[in-house]
Amino acid sequence: MTDIVHVPVMSREVLEYLAPEKNDALLVDCTMGEGGHSELFLQKYPDLKVVGLDADSAIQDIARKRLAPYAPRVRFFNTWFNLFFKDYPLGGERPNLILFDLGISVFHFEKGERGFTFRADEPLDMRLDTSLETTAADIVNEYPEEQLANILYHYGEERYSRRIAAAVVRARAVKPLASSKALEEVIWKAVPDKYRRGRIHPATRCFQALRIAVNGELARLEQALEYALRILAPGGRMGVISFHSLEDRIVKHFFLGKNKTCTCPEDWPMCKCEGEPIVSILTKKPLVPDEEEKHNNPPSRSAKFRVARKMKEWE
Repeated sequence: MTDIVHVPVMSREVLEYLAPEKNDALLVDCTMGEGGHSELFLQKYPDLKVVGLDADSAIQDIARKRLAPYAPRVRFFNTWFNLFFKDYPLGGERPNLILFDLGISVFHFEKGERGFTFRADEPLDMRLDTSLETTAADIVNEYPEEQLANILYHYGEERYSRRIAAAVVRARAVKPLASSKALEEVIWKAVPDKYRRGRIHPATRCFQALRIAVNGELARLEQALEYALRILAPGGRMGVISFHSLEDRIVKHFFLGKNKTCTCPEDWPMCKCEGEPIVSILTKKPLVPDEEEKHNNPPSRSAKFRVARKMKEWE
């Protein structure tokens, strides 16, 4: 398989806002992918250490090769980021910097061969971790119509979710939908003609929704943010790059919730936290790519980058 070189998104902003404040800082790259962001940090900061996470062992093999020159300073964990922080394996070695880059890699679209894209005819799988039991084909061919429609609506914000779900149920009654192209054709025929002429392909939101459902992406993100912030060393910074409104909304509300002046449980009779927020939000509004980056690296167009600093531990 030919390796794909993924261009890291918003690299200038990431290096600026997550610049280490001590020489031997530890960065946890929660979605290492092909290792683009990690490579930039390792090049710029010769004493920095990196822990790289990825649920997909195939893409992690690419990162291992790419980062081989920095081997003594890099450790790899083939796991989901929520599980890594829930059962933190590094003991008292706490990270000073945590980066989440939530977009899936160009590798998955061009070489993943698991149905992430409708532009190639691939098995309808969509698992980032191939040990997961449920595939996109299972959802498309076995879930009740209403449940399928809800997935398309809630995870893809698809306006024609019910119409598409009904078309899928009719199609699978004739023949199971086993490939990305087969599903794309059903979606294309199900939507109004004017929708087909839009800027975004009619299948885009549906494929996003199925990928999120297969991998449990939003629930994992919610869990990981909470676990990771607890593990992050006081004074450390956490940055999150999101690529659609569902992810960004979770990150925004999480940071705002930890930025309250009183963080005591609501049933406590009096404040014990002395009114200091858990985090300081360093990006009052999310940072976005400049026009040059959007032009040179089109996958960056929808990226939003939020950063917060941990101010204290909490109960």
